[in-house]
Formats: sequence, structure tokens, C-alpha cells
Amino acid sequence: MPRRPVVVEPRNRERIVATALELFAEHGPGVSMEDIACAAGLGVGTLYRHFPDRRALVADLATTTLSGLRDHVRAQLAEDVSRWEVLLRVVRYCAGQPLALITSLGAGATPGTAAPVELIQEVDGLLTRLALQAQEEGTLRGDITPEQVVGLLNVMVCRPGARPDDPLSTVMLDGLKAG
Repeated sequence: MPRRPVVVEPRNRERIVATALELFAEHGPGVSMEDIACAAGLGVGTLYRHFPDRRALVADLATTTLSGLRDHVRAQLAEDVSRWEVLLRVVRYCAGQPLALITSLGAGATPGTAAPVELIQEVDGLLTRLALQAQEEGTLRGDITPEQVVGLLNVMVCRPGARPDDPLSTVMLDGLKAG
């Protein structure tokens, strides 16, 4: 008897990704596959038909998150506003993203789970450019390198529950602002 092909509904995949992004952004990398399936209103089997294991889901989320961040930073850099305002917009955008998950990928990556290196480098390059422009504009401190600014931004936004108005973010932004 021939086996019927498994039908994988794209809407379910979108629900899984959206739910996983939300849960990872809120709770960090410890969210279980079962929690994601339940929150998406789907069975665990449906989740595993789309993503054979946690590694596949996390790699997809890392790519989706970094691509979105890259596109957001590019769009903000094209705006005719102060570079400091662009930096604040980027920090606000990052607050809703599971960047802690991507950071954890880099820390304990096994083959197939590492966040896409090219995307990370591209985002870091855009943020370095933004920091340099803000320094040239005089709105960002000039006594640290743009690369150090990117490192501080990573500390600020790549943690579970990061918000632009939490105490750590507020102190770091106050410390980065010129004058």
C-alpha cells in the first residue's frame, strides 16, 4: 500500500515561528518544543512535521530574527533623522526579538545550530556604521570605538526580557550619549 505524503500547512509553520519568536523573546532559550506547540494551539506532532528537532527550529528563528534586524537597521539608516534617534529605534526594535537565543547559539553552538555567521557580521557592520555616524554627528560618545559600542549594544539587547526602558538599558544608553 503506497504511503500518503504528509501535508504540511504553511500557516501552521508561520504560527509556530511567530509563537516561538514571542516565547523565546520573553522567556529566553529554555522554552520547550511542547510549550511552543501548546502556545501555538497545535499538537507537538505538527511542530515536528515542520521542524524535525529543536536545532532546526532555532536555526530558522535565528535566520528570521537576524534578517529582520538587518532589514530594520538598513531602513533606519536610510531615514533622515539623527543617528542617535536611529540607535534608539534599533534598541526599541531589538526589545521584541529573541536575541538572547542567538547569543546562546554562539556560546554553545554545535554543528547545525550556529546562528548564520554572515548575517551576524552584516548586522554588526551596519551597527558599526551607525555608531560611527552617531559619533561624527556628535550624539554618541567618541571615546570608545564603534566596535565597542556594538559590543555594549549586544550586552544591552541580547538578554531575556531586555527592554529599552529597563535599568540596564537606561544606564547604558545614558552612558553612550555624548555630552
